[in-house]
Amino acid sequence: MSTRRRGEELERAILHAAAEELRESGYAGLTMDRVAARAGTNKNAIYRRWPHRAALGIAAYRHLSDAVMPNPDTGTLRGDALEMLRRANETWSSPHGAVLRALLAAAADDPALLALMRERSGADTMDRAWLTMLERAVARGEAPPAAAHPRVATTPMMLLRAEYAMRGIPSVPDEVLIEIVDEVLLPLVRGRA
Repeated sequence: MSTRRRGEELERAILHAAAEELRESGYAGLTMDRVAARAGTNKNAIYRRWPHRAALGIAAYRHLSDAVMPNPDTGTLRGDALEMLRRANETWSSPHGAVLRALLAAAADDPALLALMRERSGADTMDRAWLTMLERAVARGEAPPAAAHPRVATTPMMLLRAEYAMRGIPSVPDEVLIEIVDEVLLPLVRGRA
């Protein structure tokens, strides 16, 4: 006889199940019934934590993102930033990135999903990783303290997202990633002195 899961263990099982559903069926195919069946729980356990499908979809995507979040430490801001953009580019052009692209597309027709994506964007895992990278650069004396600012931290990823959104390309060329770092990020960081 198996023991009943509770708390964090149950939450991880639900998020894992929802992430798998997102990978296999996209946001359009994500249902509370399918997630509950896959997680071996009931819908009430899901609804107590996430009041609607949009909230569960965002939480599941964040669960996926946390699992693949890069944290390069090459010893230089330029090296770290290029590595982060290159890994993000690989992710966005992968099946994991397809999940995010599906969520973004679904957000256009789902006001609750769009509101959640906007609400949670300040706590985004990727934004925290960029801010940590800037803080390491400040600690090394490579950047002024004012450079460790959330708006500065979000700039490279916003530019990468714009490349995907506006150009509709499956992968951003490496020369564009280098331009984002050398022509935008580094001058922005230096300008914060």
